[in-house]
Amino acid sequence: MATKAYQKIYTELTAITKATVALKASGVSNDELALVDGRLSQVVRIKGETVTLQVFSGTEGIPTNACVTFLGEAPSLKVSEELSGRFFDAYGHPIDGGPEIEGRTVEIGGPSVNPYKRRQPSELIPTGIAGIDLNNTIVSGQKIPFFADPDQPYNQVMADVALRADVDKIILGGMGLSNDDYLFFRHEFESAGALDKIISFVNTTENPPVERLLVPDMALTAAEYFAVEKNEKVLVLLTDMTLYADALSIVSNRMDQIPSKDSMPGSLYSDLAKIYEKAVQLPDGGSITIIAVTTLNDGDITHAIPDNTGYITEGQLFLRADSDSGKVIIDPFRSLSRLKQLVQGKKTREDHSQVMNAGVRLYADAQNAKTKLENGFDLSDYDHRCLAYAKEYATRLLSIDVNIKIDEMLDTAWELFAKHFSPAETGIKQALIDKYGKWR
Repeated sequence: MATKAYQKIYTELTAITKATVALKASGVSNDELALVDGRLSQVVRIKGETVTLQVFSGTEGIPTNACVTFLGEAPSLKVSEELSGRFFDAYGHPIDGGPEIEGRTVEIGGPSVNPYKRRQPSELIPTGIAGIDLNNTIVSGQKIPFFADPDQPYNQVMADVALRADVDKIILGGMGLSNDDYLFFRHEFESAGALDKIISFVNTTENPPVERLLVPDMALTAAEYFAVEKNEKVLVLLTDMTLYADALSIVSNRMDQIPSKDSMPGSLYSDLAKIYEKAVQLPDGGSITIIAVTTLNDGDITHAIPDNTGYITEGQLFLRADSDSGKVIIDPFRSLSRLKQLVQGKKTREDHSQVMNAGVRLYADAQNAKTKLENGFDLSDYDHRCLAYAKEYATRLLSIDVNIKIDEMLDTAWELFAKHFSPAETGIKQALIDKYGKWR
């Protein structure tokens, strides 16, 4: 990255921490890039003449008389159609052996779309996963996270969503991926022949953690190019936002900022919001939909990261292992899409909402029967039927490895209702039972 002509060079640092350096400087702007002893850095705080820089690769070995050169620009990405099918690092440089991208240079991390120019989301984003499409339907322009324990196969789910979603572009922002995870995503996308519509920005565990802070902005800058300028439907997948927040914590703690809840920075809410609020449905048809992974610590959703995330996003998808079916499922009780009513029965079949409600209610009755069984109570005939239904429901509809269209999901649910219950026990309107029911 070239420096500006006559750019002033500084050679005296006033403070060094494990992630940041400070010096006296003038004419510097927030988020501006700099080179500190040859290492790429970014301005994170300006207080009077004191400028604090976060050094992406760490400060080990940097002397107090290190050479500091400000580059006069914030982190940027070159945007063009050439982004498609490529893998990049956190700085937007290719890591797939291909050439550098030619295109227009755009600063990352800009403001989200003006609310006046937004349209209410109304387009269905099908994923093929019944636990999502049937019970927690996703809408274009929505922002929604997966909450999952670290041992859950959330990256597999993200790859499945990427390959199944009916959108124009998929943009993956991978933060703290193991090398195996990175190779997994690359292999899955290449094997499926879908690389032409997938763009990936990757920070692995071998890269400095602070670099993760660039990945969401890189991914969303690319997303805005295709959504705003090309009117395309773009799905952005971010994994793992917990590791992103941990990187925020590293920088804030090293800057001696007073930590907030769970050692997170006090700015956590706004840091997450500036990412998630990039989700948008545009009047001309383009959209950015964001699905992110937030890993949990022993299922703790009260931790600052999922807690703040829940206030910002429009629901959550909760992964858990189901002991009865042996499958990993989308938990119907802890998952929620707050925008599903915008498309259910409007862009999907008229029986969608009633089938969804009946399916979850009967599954809840099965959990009650399970509790009675565990406490030594006798089970009724209805209880036994609920338990049998629940196992099939989890296997055939809630499991993450199910890949069917929404009409087939609805037909499968009707089939399970007819197998285990009478029409009256479903609580579904008679007109829909007459039209779609499987009782014969």
